[in-house]
Amino acid sequence: MSRERRKTNMAGELSAMLDECPIIAAVKNEAGLEQCLQSEIQLVFILYGSVCEIPAIVQQVKNAGRSAVVHVDLISGLSPREAAVDFIRQYTRADGIISTRPPVLRRAKDLGLATVQRFFVIDSMALENVYKHQEDTRPDFIEMLPGAMPKILQKLSSSLPTPIIAGGLISDKEDVMAALKAGARAISTTNPEIWFM
Repeated sequence: MSRERRKTNMAGELSAMLDECPIIAAVKNEAGLEQCLQSEIQLVFILYGSVCEIPAIVQQVKNAGRSAVVHVDLISGLSPREAAVDFIRQYTRADGIISTRPPVLRRAKDLGLATVQRFFVIDSMALENVYKHQEDTRPDFIEMLPGAMPKILQKLSSSLPTPIIAGGLISDKEDVMAALKAGARAISTTNPEIWFM
């Protein structure tokens, strides 16, 4: 299968999972991973680990029949560069990567991985960067943090072709419903209570 076809398939598979359940478990430690694998969640964002541990962490997710997306910027021992994506592609069975860095995301697309570009929208300048970098990088998904800003989510989701994932500061069902109503395609959260809603 060609890399471009694999990328299209990976992004499509993740999108289909979000049709069934718009909640993504973002795990930041082993205890969180074990807990999320007891839920119905099908998509797991891995936000922890080291270069030595990440193959086994991804394998644990895959063995549970879930999809794994690795935040390469947060993996200890991997520099946030293109070579980190090469490592993830070669030594793990990850379905995609998360990064804040456009060159890393472009490399992931070249290798057939689904891509999630993470943005911290803390002011109007950061909001403008979402538009600028989205057009340049063309990720499969954009993750906006904090996700508890319905007006900004609505603005982005109505003006960008890329699906928006709301993450960060989502603390209860009301936050989830507000983000989805504002146009977020999905919610990523480290809060186990939301994984089991």
